[in-house]
This record gives sequence, structure tokens and C-alpha cells, in this order.
Amino acid sequence: MGELLGKNMLAGKTRRVVNKLLATFFITLLAIGVLIPFIYMISASFKTIGQLNSQPLELIVEGMTFRNYQKVLALRDPTFLRYYSNSLKISVICVLCELLTSSMAGYAFARIQFRGREIIFMLYLITMMIPFQAIMVPQFMVFHYLKIYNTHWALILPRMCTIFGTFMMRQYFMGIPLELSEAARIDGAGEFKTFFGVMLPLAKPSLSTLGIITFVWRWNEYEAPLIFISNKNLYTLPLALVNFVDDVGKQQDTVIIAAAVCALLPMILVFFLGQKYIIEGMVSGSVKG
Repeated sequence: MGELLGKNMLAGKTRRVVNKLLATFFITLLAIGVLIPFIYMISASFKTIGQLNSQPLELIVEGMTFRNYQKVLALRDPTFLRYYSNSLKISVICVLCELLTSSMAGYAFARIQFRGREIIFMLYLITMMIPFQAIMVPQFMVFHYLKIYNTHWALILPRMCTIFGTFMMRQYFMGIPLELSEAARIDGAGEFKTFFGVMLPLAKPSLSTLGIITFVWRWNEYEAPLIFISNKNLYTLPLALVNFVDDVGKQQDTVIIAAAVCALLPMILVFFLGQKYIIEGMVSGSVKG
């Protein structure tokens, strides 16, 4: 009996090991499939047109050059760095404002009892069903009346607080034990002190995730800048890249790829800086008690 039990345990352990190895293998294949186009794009940004169109495709060729990046940085009227600074300003301001407003709104909906809280929150969520295309004309009229059309404020103000961010932070705060906030109140802390001193530090993983998502959305946003910005000096990177393609033409594909690589760098940097908190949130959320 004991020998049979030992064999069953060994067989079960072997199956678990095999399943983990298979899962690791398939995840690795998936990761390679995702990374190959990105790696080839970086390689192509250092090539000439002839090397890019040569067959067979090669990741590393002789005579790779930084000339494509020099052409991108040499762009004038305005400079590529101006587009960079525009996108960076809008993205950073939107991230900071959304983290503050969404965390406060999420805390209020999760922990503060007030009349009609659930109904107001439900109505707030329903507005997510309204597409941007349905409100862009009213927004345009409002921005024109407020004299912020063709300014960066037209891109910043509507995105200082989002429904998605509020919902995400509310769900996170609801998962934090009530005893923590109750203990703070017993010690004499008010709502603001409880929020900033107790709840907000615990929400770092969720805040980091929301910050990364918001940064990527704002950095890649194209439709709103296309509608609300007409001054070329105020263009964001996505809008500038489209015009850049029209300006340089199809004979400069490698220069266009180099510009796209430059546009991707901030998102990669933000992800690597914030992935620690994302993983921390996943680990802490999987541990009970």
C-alpha cells in the first residue's frame, strides 16, 4: 500500500514538472514571436534602404549606421525634440493628475458611506459606453468657447480623471482590509489623513499599473490631437510621425523606422521602471492572511 502511494505521488510530481516545462516552452515561443518584429524594427533602423530590401532578411549586416537617427534628430520646423517634449508634457501631467483624482474618487466610492453612492457609481460607469466619436463635436465647441482649442489644455483637461482609473482604484481599495482604515480612525485620523497616510501607500502596485496604462494611452493618442491641435509646434509624436511619413516619402523607410523606435523608447523605459510594482501587486494579491 505504501509503495503504491509512493508511486502515485511520484507520478503526480512528474506530471506537474512536465506541465510546467510545457507551459514554459509555449510561453517562451510566444515571447519570441512577439519580440522578433520589435528586434527586426530596431535592426532595420540602422540599415540603409538597400540593406532593408535585400534578400534574405538579416538582423545584423555590415555597415550598419546611425545616419537614420541623425536625420530624425536633424528635423527642423519644428524639431523632433519639440514633438517629444510635447508628448512628454501631456503624458506626465495626465498621469499625475489621473493618479491623484482616480485614487481619491476610488477611495470615496470604496470606503466612504454616503447616500446614493452605488447609484452614482453605476451611472458613472455607464458613461464608459459613450464613444469618443459621439462627444468630440461638443468637446470641440466647449474648448473653442473656453479658448483652449489648439492648446495642450484641450488634451489634458478631459483626461485628468478617467472612469477606468476610478473603477480600477475602487476595486483595489475594496480589497484592502477594513480594519486598517478603522484603526486609523480610532487613532483620530480623518479621511484625508487615512487616505494619504494609510491607504495610498498600500496602493503603490495599483497606482503603478494605472500610471503605466495611462502613460501608454496618452503617449499613443492620435485622434484627439488630430482634432483639437492645428498648430504644428504643438503636435504630439503620433501626429508628428504621420506628417513625418508624408514629408520624407516612401524612399526613406529606414528613417521612418528610426523615428518610430525613438517614439517607443519612453514607453519601454516606463514599463521597466514600473514592472517591480506590478509584480509586487500580483504577488501580494495572491497571498491570503
